[in-house]
Amino acid sequence: MSRKGRIVLAILGLAVIGAGAFKLFERPLAEYLVGRVIDANVGTDPSAALPDGLHAYVCGTGSPMADTERAGACIAVIAGDTRMIFDVGSGSMRVLGRMGFPVGKTERLFLTHLHSDHFDGLGELMVQSWVQGARATPLPVSGPPGTIAVAEGFNAAYALDATYRTAHHGAAIANPAGAGLAPEEIVIPPGAESVVVLKQGDLTVTAIRVSHEPVKDAYGYRVDYKGRSIAISGDTAYDPRFARAAKGVDVLFHEALDRELVGKMRAAAQRNGSAAIAKVMADIPGYHASPIEAAKVAQMAGARMLVFYHTIPPMPFAMVERLFLDGTDAAYDGPIRISRDGDRISLPAGGTATEYENVLF
Repeated sequence: MSRKGRIVLAILGLAVIGAGAFKLFERPLAEYLVGRVIDANVGTDPSAALPDGLHAYVCGTGSPMADTERAGACIAVIAGDTRMIFDVGSGSMRVLGRMGFPVGKTERLFLTHLHSDHFDGLGELMVQSWVQGARATPLPVSGPPGTIAVAEGFNAAYALDATYRTAHHGAAIANPAGAGLAPEEIVIPPGAESVVVLKQGDLTVTAIRVSHEPVKDAYGYRVDYKGRSIAISGDTAYDPRFARAAKGVDVLFHEALDRELVGKMRAAAQRNGSAAIAKVMADIPGYHASPIEAAKVAQMAGARMLVFYHTIPPMPFAMVERLFLDGTDAAYDGPIRISRDGDRISLPAGGTATEYENVLF
């Protein structure tokens, strides 16, 4: 046999031995690895290691349109020792859990408005925040007029499930007194553009009136903590009121709809005989801001960073993102990001640093 043949046989022999060894140790190796993952994640609170400051968890960047990469609208915030969530779109709680946000320590949910894609993950939040945190009082939820009716509907829908949870885990963990939601409605007085809705030590949360007709009451929010700040637009058309209320924030989160891409979807729906979809695609540009309009708001506000979230339509690859951003750099002279589920932006107290990372990838 030639030297080359002997080498080939040796390699094949080693491969067979290696495969056999892997098969022999596959189960203990798998058990070791999964054990490490479980120990590192179950029952831990990774957020405890974060420095004092303002930390935004981007838990949902999508829209009602089907998108395997993006959950419904959601941004969670840690300000010092306070944990809050702003909107809770479909799938967002599962993203937030993977991000290591302490859902069981959530102190309040704020809703921007009452379009279903901004609260259709509410059932998951109710159960997770209750059982994980062994809550003794219902989760407070604040939002525009109509919030009480929405919360009462969820309370009724989940009432039977709550009895099962208590039967499963006992009242010490699933305390019946802590189940459900405790809603309150935010009313911005006529003629006013904003109102402070939470003042707690160094933390201030302000609700801001925005334009999302025909929705009568739609709000953005501003969060201030120890000299750091963010603003969250919710759904809105171009609105200078939001820019005024967001003056000087470190990070401005703004929704945006690309009208050209949505127009292409409308034309496709018409060609394919779907009048209903074509009508929806014709309607939605009127009550959402374009990327350039959002950039103008960020410039007017003097925001230090613009982050797009709740983007419409889905963007399956990078070239589409470049189309989405076309012209925004001429409207705003700061850094611009299109956020992804799993992004976390940290603003340590007492400084100017902005740390941006995706904690899922």
